[in-house]
Amino acid sequence: MRVEGTVPDPTALLVIDEADRLRMAGLEHVRDIFDRGSFGLVLIGMPGMEKRLARYPQFYSRIGFVHEFRPLGAKEIRQLLDQHWTPPGVQLPEHPLDPDAAAAIIRITGGNFRLLNRLLAQIERILEINARKEVTKTVVEAARESLVIGQA
Repeated sequence: MRVEGTVPDPTALLVIDEADRLRMAGLEHVRDIFDRGSFGLVLIGMPGMEKRLARYPQFYSRIGFVHEFRPLGAKEIRQLLDQHWTPPGVQLPEHPLDPDAAAAIIRITGGNFRLLNRLLAQIERILEINARKEVTKTVVEAARESLVIGQA
């Protein structure tokens, strides 16, 4: 029995990043699209977005729940590093990270997952440019200096 094509895909999902930057006209457009479709909607934005949306009852009444992502803890980052996790397309040496390098990564990123992605990609670049095969504290700090992230 062939089911493909006869049953609608129940997993259709529209994800809008930086939704906090949408003006009211944009939010109304998103609401209209949501009302016409049969899909899930995820709005991702900065803290305070929920309070702003609460001022628009027609939009706010459609919100199922709000989830605030907190920064990763040092233990979670260390676990990712121990598992040799990297962002898509980034390859780092397979051997265990130098403990000082791991501590520097944890300190520099402060649990910010987006910054962890950027820093690991920059570490890969520093290793490649310098023909190095080991992630050390010096490599991590060189990668940090080349990113625009403010003071650590």
